[in-house]
Amino acid sequence: MKFIHRLGYYLGGFAIGLVILAFFLSGKKTSCAYGPDARVLKNIRLKERAYSEEAKAEMERLQIDTASITGVLKKGDIDFGRSNTDLDSCKTYMVTGNSVSGELEMLFENCDSTATLQKIWKK
Repeated sequence: MKFIHRLGYYLGGFAIGLVILAFFLSGKKTSCAYGPDARVLKNIRLKERAYSEEAKAEMERLQIDTASITGVLKKGDIDFGRSNTDLDSCKTYMVTGNSVSGELEMLFENCDSTATLQKIWKK
């Protein structure tokens, strides 16, 4: 069998596989959170969010709403160098990202059922 025939069979099977895959995954809420940043941010987004008194006061002072925080959690980055992931109970993560208010840095305490915003400040 010539190479061009083998390539045609391969590409035909590959295309059929993509169509079947698209059919099975079309109705589901699937996401591809493979990197460590994406997994942690998704974990924080899905949990119930709480805010410390210090964070609430700073949010009011900087006029930042929860929509800005959600936006940073969708497109932000985790600074693992400034995070404390060695804790047993609740790990702390430094989240940085841009929002309408400017560039924000947030310190989240990520526990089993809640993610608490401990501190927030503008860069």
